[in-house]
Amino acid sequence: MTPRPSRPVRLLASALTAGALLITAACSDDGDGGSGSADVTGSPSADSPAAASGAALTEAGAQAALVTEADLEDDWSKVTDAATWRDKLLVGTVDVADFLTAKADAADCQKLLDSLHGEDLLGKPSGASALTGFEQGDSRLLYQVAAYDRAALDDSFTWLKSLPTECDSFTVTDGKDKRTVEVIETSLPEEGDARQGLRVTVRGTVDGAPTTLTLDVAAVRVGSDALTVTAGGLDGDESDSTKQAAKLGTQRLKDVQAGKTPSADPGEQD
Repeated sequence: MTPRPSRPVRLLASALTAGALLITAACSDDGDGGSGSADVTGSPSADSPAAASGAALTEAGAQAALVTEADLEDDWSKVTDAATWRDKLLVGTVDVADFLTAKADAADCQKLLDSLHGEDLLGKPSGASALTGFEQGDSRLLYQVAAYDRAALDDSFTWLKSLPTECDSFTVTDGKDKRTVEVIETSLPEEGDARQGLRVTVRGTVDGAPTTLTLDVAAVRVGSDALTVTAGGLDGDESDSTKQAAKLGTQRLKDVQAGKTPSADPGEQD
């Protein structure tokens, strides 16, 4: 789940039921969108939503680069309130006592939780950004794409790569309850110029009942633009859908950067 992009922006207000994600709503503009049309092989027209090759990502281009239901496996359904999603299980303060020697690691772990909750995993975008979301049972998938400052983006990927070591296991408290958090590295398709996959598992309680939140996270850089995918919930892991979104989303972003309109049919993509 989540950037907004300091990255991809900040995002629930609803409990999906006793066994579902606890979330609080936050007002924000609805950034969903991005259904594509047939591939365009020629140069884009002046009013094309695609960004010309080498040009900065535009708002229209970012929208066109968003994945759609056709890009995802299983039974994901697009929602209209993705920009308001926030998971309360991610809210809390890292117990610094867990970090006996490297106290700075506690700050990195706090940043991870805050970024996932605020959906700005890669920091604030420097240019255009867009997001969309999907639901499947008690799971949610948030997809974001944005333009970033290249140096800051590289720093964000360096930070992400350090998390499985620095934040492999730690404790969080919200002043009332304690939760344990585990972070491991996951594999992603060999797409883009840089990529990082994580699985974040949060174990705690909801209404007094033991609860486990599992989030699969993917970040892929393509030039100075990047996409992030955060998928999961109380139903378990969503690694397959995360990888699918990262793979096909990268191709959509590359098409936009090349001045093409992404295909509406993922089977037509290279």
